[in-house]
Amino acid sequence: MAHRSPILLIDAPSLYFRAYFGIPESAARAEDGTPVNAVRGFLDMLATLIRGRGADRMVCAMDYDWRPAWRVELLPSYKAHRVAPQGGEVVPDTLSPQVPKILEVLAAVGITVVGATGYEADDVLGTLSVTQPGPVEVVSGDRDLFQLVDDARPVRLLYVGRGVAKLDDCDDAAVRARYGVPADRYADFAALRGDPSDGLPGVPGVGEKTAARLIERYGSIAGILAALDDSDSSFAPGLRAKLAAARDYLAVAPTVVRVALDVPLPELPTALPTAPADPDRLLELAATWNLAGSARRLVDALALRADA
Repeated sequence: MAHRSPILLIDAPSLYFRAYFGIPESAARAEDGTPVNAVRGFLDMLATLIRGRGADRMVCAMDYDWRPAWRVELLPSYKAHRVAPQGGEVVPDTLSPQVPKILEVLAAVGITVVGATGYEADDVLGTLSVTQPGPVEVVSGDRDLFQLVDDARPVRLLYVGRGVAKLDDCDDAAVRARYGVPADRYADFAALRGDPSDGLPGVPGVGEKTAARLIERYGSIAGILAALDDSDSSFAPGLRAKLAAARDYLAVAPTVVRVALDVPLPELPTALPTAPADPDRLLELAATWNLAGSARRLVDALALRADA
């Protein structure tokens, strides 16, 4: 069924991490002193998005596996620097307890949350972006999700690098302007360039401009590797040596960077509610965790959308 209003696909971990670091703990605590800065900030982000985007559908994607074994098997350095000594992801001590509270509030409001065993939130978002009726707006501060942009469907990335109030609304032209490659080539471009935040080394000596030129000329990493085997290809000697030295990395990196589009997901209710699904539970949570203001702003945003 076609929709005129977009579905908002929310990268929940990306947003609640940003909320946590964007609001001081001292400014958002429950009566017992428990920090709720990530909860408040996340709820306010959703309210801002609902008011600003005219969406009638929303799904929040979660990391059920932030470092999937299949990616690590291909590239052991993948997110290795973010593994805690006792295992699991390094997460601030005062953020971890807030995530269940976010999920409880979303359940009480009636906003769908989904994840998948063995996959990251990115993969869930990617699958939803190709299976949900468009228009689709993916909301994240993760650059890897530029690869999901597709003008034909259409799928846009609302990039929150500067915050939800100053999001960058990105179509394919915006990706080309930012990186010099089309969105459907972004994964190969990112693999060449590397990303220290994800433990992707890239090709030493190949930065964004060189990576973009290589993708423009050869189309993909597969094309680059094929050209390396062609003695007549016109690589500069230094660049040929760098790429040849990184051949093993380049053989696996695109699969690691590429967002999965075939995650097995159940049928999901995606319609935004016009009122809380469980108002009594929402009132209880708001009172317990000092969330009355943020909860009210989210509920008001839903009501205004319904009246529009």
